[in-house]
Amino acid sequence: MIIDNLDDYIVRHIDPEDDYLHRLYRDTQLRLSYGQMASGHVQGRLLKMLTQMIRPRLAVELGTFSGYSALCIAEGLTEDALLHTFEIYDEQEDFTRPWLEGSDYAERIRLHIGDALQLIPKMGLTDIDMAFIDADKRHYVEFYEMLLPRMRPGGYILADNTLWYGHVLETDTRESDLQTWGIKRFNDLLAQDQRVEKVIVPVRDGLTLIRKK
Repeated sequence: MIIDNLDDYIVRHIDPEDDYLHRLYRDTQLRLSYGQMASGHVQGRLLKMLTQMIRPRLAVELGTFSGYSALCIAEGLTEDALLHTFEIYDEQEDFTRPWLEGSDYAERIRLHIGDALQLIPKMGLTDIDMAFIDADKRHYVEFYEMLLPRMRPGGYILADNTLWYGHVLETDTRESDLQTWGIKRFNDLLAQDQRVEKVIVPVRDGLTLIRKK
């Protein structure tokens, strides 16, 4: 067995993704623009395990995309738990909803199309145990400030892409790259925020684990 790099090594030494997730990931790459946004095998297995560790009864996800991460979170949920996942782009629904509804975890997932910044307050969601932020990088601070008061003490927020392929090291990004600027603004806020504990895990392009005190 020849292993060319560490990514291959990791994939060969962790739990495999099941056939349904494998087919979803492949379909995402074939049919959707920016297919690389899907969480993929390694991060998917991490999301499942973190969910099993946290044991949320109520979870939310901001940024459904093709549904890969939602299915991994739902796989880690107990049967009486629920995931609300929010996707702002309505044109995504025709692809994503059938994959979610055709899965073994369909009863644990509610897909909402629209702006989570508006929908979550209107829905009155509170006492959230776990949240996964993987939406518009320009609005990470707004997502975080909207979610944090709705999290139960001891609840976890997982924020994806927080190293942003190394672009967080760049300077003077506000005018040229609003997404990088949004991630840097979020990271800087978290670094000083005494309401939470936090650690950045260098998986893919960064996953920040945040625990509300």
